[in-house]
Amino acid sequence: MSMISIAELQLLADAALRAAGASPLQAGATARALVAADAQGLASHGVSRVAMYAGHLRAGRVDGDATPSVRAGRGASVLVDADDGFAFPACELAIGEAIQRARQEGIAIAGVCNSHHFGAAAYHLEAVARAGLVGLAMGNSPAAMPVAGGARALLGTNPLAAVFPRQGAAPLVIDLSLSEVARGKIMVAASKGEPIPLGWALDAHGQPTTDAAAALQGSMLPFGSAGGGVKGGMLALMVELLVISLTGARFGAEADSFFEAEGNRPRIGQLFIAIDPAGMAGMPVYQARLEALVAAMQAEAGVRLPGARRERLAAQAKAEGLNIPSPLLQSLRELAQGH
Repeated sequence: MSMISIAELQLLADAALRAAGASPLQAGATARALVAADAQGLASHGVSRVAMYAGHLRAGRVDGDATPSVRAGRGASVLVDADDGFAFPACELAIGEAIQRARQEGIAIAGVCNSHHFGAAAYHLEAVARAGLVGLAMGNSPAAMPVAGGARALLGTNPLAAVFPRQGAAPLVIDLSLSEVARGKIMVAASKGEPIPLGWALDAHGQPTTDAAAALQGSMLPFGSAGGGVKGGMLALMVELLVISLTGARFGAEADSFFEAEGNRPRIGQLFIAIDPAGMAGMPVYQARLEALVAAMQAEAGVRLPGARRERLAAQAKAEGLNIPSPLLQSLRELAQGH
């Protein structure tokens, strides 16, 4: 393992993406998001993805010169076109629009189309929380899970996140993949040659497996699979329907796997909702009700507020730097030099 500061890691990830063909806009927004994930302890969504993203750039699956733009908008709703670039610049634009419109209208919904992998869903809501707004984020992804009762992969792991700002304290952050585990964790296990727990995934023949590499060639299981996985599958279907019907994005089943360099431009989508509590029962009521529930949660020993661990790790990383596997750091350095 090697220690590196957040700023240094961000520069390295940025350079690696630029060397593969990303513009300063595309590389900068993407590097910031990936390093933020590492800082929060989410290595599966961190700089371990840089090599994959660089492969997509070189294979033409991502347009490194893309410039996101507002395609349509009316009142509280807006649609941003990622222009076949990385998701992060487009999501930044969509979030900015959502915050502005929510302040005017009380609520706003922002969609992103022609997009790519958007990393940790809750990352995009940090600006929403700073603005004092409640936020929701969701996105579809390449097919990795069967629908309830099905056998073939039709839905993505379709992450869903929410953020609830607090006065004088870190926001509550809820972020979950709708599979039994985020696919990125299986990617990390495969890269290390480590097994995965039974119940996470199926192999290409539809059989339960503990082989991470075989799982990447097969399909994920919806969360709650011990009970049949119906609820997880239905939530994934809900996200898929909302995203593709409101943004015009491709179905997850129409997008080739992110874990391969070659393939099509995924053109998947994301959806964000920002809500101003002042437009409902009012900010004082929102704060009072939220804090009452927080107090009830903390009254029980062992209860950890959602997002608290991420906040703690991010503060530690800012002060001390990040401990990154040495082979990964070497790979980033080689990518940054254009190898």
